[in-house]
Amino acid sequence: MSDIIHLLPDSIANQIAAGEVIQRPSSVVKELVENALDAGATSIQLIIKDAGRTLVQVIDDGKGMSATDARMAFERHATSKIKSADDLFALHTMGFRGEALPSIAAISQVELKSRREEDELGTLLLLSGSKVEKQEPVACPAGSNFSVKNIFYNVPARRKFLKSNDTERRNILTELERIVLVNPSIDFSFIDNDVEVLKYPASGLRQRIINVVGKSFNQQLISIDINTSLVKITGFVGKPESARKTRAQQYFFVNGRYMRHPYFNKAVQSAFESLIPVGEMPNYFIYFEVDPSAIDVNIHPTKTEIKFENEQPIWQILSAAVKEALGKFNEVPTIDFDTEGAIDIPIHDPLRNVAPPQVNVNPAYNPFKTQSSNYQRPNLDWEKFYQGFENDKGSLGDTQPEIDIFGHVDDDNEVEKVPVSDMVIHYQYKNRYILTSVKSGLMLIDQRRAHIRILFDQFLSQIQNNKGISQRTLFPEIIELSPSEAAMIPYIIEDLEAVGFDLSHLGNNSYAINGVPSEMTNTDFVVLIHNMIGQSVDSGSDVKEEIRESLALSMANAAAISYGHKLSDEEMTKMIDQLFTSPSHKYTPDGKTIISLLEDDIIDKMFK
Repeated sequence: MSDIIHLLPDSIANQIAAGEVIQRPSSVVKELVENALDAGATSIQLIIKDAGRTLVQVIDDGKGMSATDARMAFERHATSKIKSADDLFALHTMGFRGEALPSIAAISQVELKSRREEDELGTLLLLSGSKVEKQEPVACPAGSNFSVKNIFYNVPARRKFLKSNDTERRNILTELERIVLVNPSIDFSFIDNDVEVLKYPASGLRQRIINVVGKSFNQQLISIDINTSLVKITGFVGKPESARKTRAQQYFFVNGRYMRHPYFNKAVQSAFESLIPVGEMPNYFIYFEVDPSAIDVNIHPTKTEIKFENEQPIWQILSAAVKEALGKFNEVPTIDFDTEGAIDIPIHDPLRNVAPPQVNVNPAYNPFKTQSSNYQRPNLDWEKFYQGFENDKGSLGDTQPEIDIFGHVDDDNEVEKVPVSDMVIHYQYKNRYILTSVKSGLMLIDQRRAHIRILFDQFLSQIQNNKGISQRTLFPEIIELSPSEAAMIPYIIEDLEAVGFDLSHLGNNSYAINGVPSEMTNTDFVVLIHNMIGQSVDSGSDVKEEIRESLALSMANAAAISYGHKLSDEEMTKMIDQLFTSPSHKYTPDGKTIISLLEDDIIDKMFK
């Protein structure tokens, strides 16, 4: 029997490694830009075509490579950083990844031009599918120029799983933002299809953050700075009013590397707990400096998940640092007194005559006359009344309220009182739920979620049929977008216009809001558009219908009534009638329960 175990050829091994290291064009961008940083570059230019499918090019002014180094860089496990196993735990650069360049070369066509400052000539290297096709001297500037062409050209199964150009471009922008935010002293430029769309000059950290996320953040940033024996934490947190429901600007960096860390995120969130509404997320740009031997960056192929040796004490330090920063800048909640039912006290006007109070007296009032002696039992058709509870005709409009033997509406559990003659059919409980009786029990409807469902269907229909009505704004509002948000506008502008928005481009990622949907009032449209773009980006969808649904949901959430809003009988009836015309009336578009039923047998058990 022949042996069955054998070594893989390098070309196949590199393609397997590429499956983990190179997942899409943004992975190539990340690897090449990080290599440029490690080479000591002070200026980095990123050029892409067709969202990186055709070309990803990175040009830097770093120290460059000799002819031998240029060739060795594409060999598996080649590195300039590791000489012993101990070096793996003392890295201050982007870390060891011996499969990066060979993995890129395995699934693309690579051209490299590189020259050291002390050399007269540089090196030209051409590779295709890991095979070196040419190496020769060439005249070129000092530094390195990597051109990666036709990604996955020889792995069609991988290439067909790439998303649309819009999605791949957003992924590239996301990777670039993570890098530029932690390297403010480096010049960055980004050229997309021969057009320079981004330019980040070298600056301080605060200015770099403002350049990336928009000028509007300048007044929202609160600095944090704490230094302990375990960790040094610097950076900024956003003021509570800058918190967002979706797509908050949340960045953690450790030793110059972007990371995700849900545990530390909870530390920041807890510091904002009493300052922002439930469901909203604070903005933060937080930078950790720790001993490299106290972290492990190799627990995930993308190196965005990092294990800390002292996570719990760092969590406490981080939480305390954020709370101290918020307290230092007096970002504490104001006392919000309950004003419901309070007397309206007018402002004193010394030029105005004060009218004396008037006392209304009823001379016919007799305090010794009992209320029951004047009571007239209402003329009710009791047979018809009780029949309304037993017959569930499928329409909530056929149900009747529970009335006691004196004809009074039952007001247990703070159910709204109404005149008997009005004969309401629905009750509002704590200005949050609508209660109504059906054949099998008591139906409870979440009023806000019901309104979200109704508005979502309405806005989605307007987008699909382009029937939204726009209302001109008296004074146009200006919205400043981050580069990644601005890149999304061309793909959703038609849908925004379909529901009634009128935006005009002012340049430099800024837009004027000239018109808004006529159905929406008392809405912060700047925040709304940020949220709508954020949800579209987060969905990462290539399907137009899904993007439209995301926009419709954002608008519905913004326009829906809030909890605590008192509804009239007519409003409750209209809301329920509209809700039950929706084919998906049981759940909101994002899957939250709208209707709950308390069945009769459960109610009966409560009294046994």
